Amino acid sequence: MKVAIIDYNMGNLHSVGRAVSHVAPAGTQVEITADPDFIRHADRIVFPGQGAARDCMRELETRGLSEIVREVAKTKPFLGICMGMQVLMEFSEENAGVECMGVYAGKVNYFKHLNIAHLKTPQMGWNQIQQKTAHPLWAGIQDGARFYFVHSYYVEPTDKNLVTGETAYGLNYASAIAKDNVFAIQAHPEKSANDGLRLLANFMQWQP
Repeated sequence: MKVAIIDYNMGNLHSVGRAVSHVAPAGTQVEITADPDFIRHADRIVFPGQGAARDCMRELETRGLSEIVREVAKTKPFLGICMGMQVLMEFSEENAGVECMGVYAGKVNYFKHLNIAHLKTPQMGWNQIQQKTAHPLWAGIQDGARFYFVHSYYVEPTDKNLVTGETAYGLNYASAIAKDNVFAIQAHPEKSANDGLRLLANFMQWQP
């Protein structure tokens, strides 16, 4: 089995790579790669990222990866992490607004626009994910398990049926979405101890 971790110069790629390699079945080839051919022919796709949506979209375009990511998001078991979840939406409020990949209808909102005085931005640290729907990637993970988050923006999908996990931070927002072959999570499973590793292990076994 081949697993492509998409390298677009954003995020803690090597931490993700180590975590995925740790839970992968024996003989799995895990590659951190920007090679469209390897990505296209991989069996599973991990799309990580952190930082700014504008930088993310620029790097994807510069490296010629935007269309291949859209392609494999329709055809392969696909795991989006943090920014790799947010840019699946159509639009981010970041700065004056950023057009994202538009895999799903919806937008990415800024926590500060909630105008809650005590709410710290970014959300940084451990928080619970309430499982809104059953999903194979939740197998063995308790409802309300704590995952590690670092982000200033949150996803608001138009189709609420996409939401498979919610987290309370100023409001109950979508911290995990899923449809068909795609699962995406705002938290960092590679930094989330045993439950994060379990989610990654479940992804390696998932047959959507």
